Amino acid sequence: MTARILDQRNADRLPEPAYDRDGVTIYRGDCRTILPLLAAVDHVITDPPYEAEAHTLQRRIVNPRTQELRMAPLTFEAITADVRSDYSRLVSPLVERWCLTFCQVEAAMIWRDQYERGGLRYVRSMAWVKPNGQPQLTGDRPSMGYETIIAMHHTDERLRWNGGGRMGWFSCPVDANFSREPRVHETQKPLRLMRELVELFTDPGDLVLDPFAGSLTTAVACKQLGRRCIAIEMDAGYVQAGIKRLEATTLPLFVLAPEVVTQEGLGL
Repeated sequence: MTARILDQRNADRLPEPAYDRDGVTIYRGDCRTILPLLAAVDHVITDPPYEAEAHTLQRRIVNPRTQELRMAPLTFEAITADVRSDYSRLVSPLVERWCLTFCQVEAAMIWRDQYERGGLRYVRSMAWVKPNGQPQLTGDRPSMGYETIIAMHHTDERLRWNGGGRMGWFSCPVDANFSREPRVHETQKPLRLMRELVELFTDPGDLVLDPFAGSLTTAVACKQLGRRCIAIEMDAGYVQAGIKRLEATTLPLFVLAPEVVTQEGLGL
């Protein structure tokens, strides 16, 4: 499944996929270069670089088993206003249903404004609560303890998700190599969290776009749950590590060659 493109003239402009298998296509490059070449997708689920408020040398994570603190300062640059503006302008016209974006709470309404300028409508600000997030070591104020997820939607489409009336509140520990889950990115989202978002906001067979793919956790969740995915990532190391994760991920039975999965083929 190679990513859909706007027209045949753009086929030669797309880079060769770094990976194209089992419903997952990975492009290595700047999403601002690749997004103009893509056609519509069902959903966007992505985690752009953090805002400046998260870039502190004192950043720590708590091991949920031992309660020990681990230093975890970020090494990548904070997202800039220009990158956020360019990205939201390019991606908004591609979204046919949900667009979910992780961000610091300080930037939530900035993201909302940028997406609305691109034509999407704001639905809700949700929260990923981190039980083992960094404590406030000074003791003179509350610690942060959560991350915001902005939920935008296509303006003309009726809202629909698989969560019924439940809250947009997700409690999941930061998995900083404290489990068996491979960790290859310093802000890698827990696979459990990404699976929950994919299950709640998308349907089997849907096409999900992640323009800031990092270690490809969104793509892994999509493959596990029978969704298709287009992932874009600039860093070659993260791409290769993510491909290894995908190759170790098993497809669900119901998306394995559906044209040949018949009662006879399954021996039923």
